[in-house]
Amino acid sequence: MDTTTENRVRTVETRAELDDVLATADRVLVMVRTTGCTICKSMEPILDIAAKATDAAVVVFNPKTDLDAVEAFDVRSVPTFLLFSDGQVRDRRADGFVPAEELIEFVEDQPE
Repeated sequence: MDTTTENRVRTVETRAELDDVLATADRVLVMVRTTGCTICKSMEPILDIAAKATDAAVVVFNPKTDLDAVEAFDVRSVPTFLLFSDGQVRDRRADGFVPAEELIEFVEDQPE
């Protein structure tokens, strides 16, 4: 299932869908989450704000069926935020709830 809206958060369910986004967008902010994560759920409105305030594609990814992605992206806790540029991980955050201003700065302060 891949849902997309302009300047909205996209939800991908497989690594292949995530790879498609990474191949087509210059800058991508990915929140790796799990279904039962309450902090992840509380980040949803913050992700909407980041999607509208930045030029990055914003993606939510639950790797429950693609556990190789957990290892490939070195995910140790959720939520983990991964910032990709040109398909490569440029930065990461894994420190729980992130206020909107900080998340926007995380995206904007990275070189393209």
